[in-house]
Amino acid sequence: MLDYKLYKSKKANCSETIVLIHGLGGNYGIFCNQISTYKKEYDVLAINLPGHGKSPSTDSYNMPFNRELVADEVILLLDELKISKAHLVGISLGSVAVHHLLQRVPERIQSAVLGGAITRYSPLATFMLRAGNAVKAFVPYMWLYKMFAYIMMPKANHASSRKLFIREALKMNRRDFLAWYALTPQVNAAYANVQQYSQNIPKLYISGEQDHLFLDPLLEDTKSDEQAQHLILEQCGHVCNVEKPREFNDASLAFFNQHSSTQSSISSAL
Repeated sequence: MLDYKLYKSKKANCSETIVLIHGLGGNYGIFCNQISTYKKEYDVLAINLPGHGKSPSTDSYNMPFNRELVADEVILLLDELKISKAHLVGISLGSVAVHHLLQRVPERIQSAVLGGAITRYSPLATFMLRAGNAVKAFVPYMWLYKMFAYIMMPKANHASSRKLFIREALKMNRRDFLAWYALTPQVNAAYANVQQYSQNIPKLYISGEQDHLFLDPLLEDTKSDEQAQHLILEQCGHVCNVEKPREFNDASLAFFNQHSSTQSSISSAL
């Protein structure tokens, strides 16, 4: 079972849950600025993915570690907690996990917010990943992680999110990092059929205008998705929920409220 923390809402008779899915090297601590806001109105389930926090290591499963296994583990946890349907929030590579869930179990998803979302790699990102793959066997994994962090988040205003991700990645061991690194080529496949399988699921993509590796491909790939909305935050980089927490929280909470089952019931009655 994945390591998690369930925060019960302060709102009486709350019946909906927001599920938080972090990116590579992070943990659910990257949502510290969101949890206090979200739990005022929703239950909040913060998950540590395999190889992160106290969740099982990536090599502890009796099957190959891949995106299907990650999705299965999230679904298993939702089943265990009897959460039949939820709002999802994914950050960075966590958005890739959300995209895969949108294809696998769209009936379990009420709505989705994707921050710093990745649908495919720019030429520079592709070059970085290939270069990292060529040297990963004989260089410390934290060298790779720090290099990627500085290239993805190069500006002074990215410093807080860059430091946070590097600090949290230090808690991850090399074996788990490389297992996740091996999944990075699957990003395209994780998004390939999202629009087909999640035609009726509202999605809000929140990105920083300075997210230079991923923003342009994201806008290009999602422009045909009638259920996708976009919010581009000024003077903000890749990890937008850390750099611009107030703007991220205001927009995502308003989005969840708009697409809650309660609101849907009211609209149907009218």
